[in-house]
Amino acid sequence: MFVTHLQLADFRCYQHADIELQPGVSVFLGANGQGKTNLLEALVYLATLGSHRVATDAPLIRSGAERALVRAKIQAGLDDSRQLLAEVELQLGKANKASINRSPLRRVRDVLGSLRVVIFAPEDLAIVKGDPADRRHFLDELATTRWPRIASVRAEYDRVLRQRSALLKSLAGQRRLSDEAEITLQVWDDSLAGFGAELVAARMATLTDLLPLLEDSYAQLVEVDPGAKAQY
Repeated sequence: MFVTHLQLADFRCYQHADIELQPGVSVFLGANGQGKTNLLEALVYLATLGSHRVATDAPLIRSGAERALVRAKIQAGLDDSRQLLAEVELQLGKANKASINRSPLRRVRDVLGSLRVVIFAPEDLAIVKGDPADRRHFLDELATTRWPRIASVRAEYDRVLRQRSALLKSLAGQRRLSDEAEITLQVWDDSLAGFGAELVAARMATLTDLLPLLEDSYAQLVEVDPGAKAQY
């Protein structure tokens, strides 16, 4: 899988960008602040619906613009000439949109899986130096890349967690819960446990498959015994 064409409109510093790409290594040269990393960030966003640099979409939309567009032609492989056109439109104050081959998708997250990327950036140091949440997020992103349906699981887990937290907040101070409140809380507990278990299983499966690669790569850099290990 590789990108043959990247088009941007009002994404970061680019009012417009139209770039043809070839299989193999591409190198972007330019002065500091000229927007080299923004091109990579656009591809990462198309692949993951998130940025490795910021937590929200607003900074990705060029100052003064109401929307931004990321569009890429993706070829299946060197020996497979099939191509698809994946597109995501970011909108200020509105729901984002996505399409495949010009056909609008019902849900933006349905675009996941059309492009798969691996990015190495200074921010990746947070995986080993940052909080546990950074490592969970890293595994979640990998799991979503492998199994795009995990995006729905993550979204549902976050939704249920918010609902459950709101219920607990509304019940604060009550000495005894009503039957209705207990039933509602049990429903949210069960849902949270179900989605959480599926998410944890995806993380553990991903880490299990990743561990041999980690051990081998680390052994090539540092000859120590024991080598690198990871566990959930």
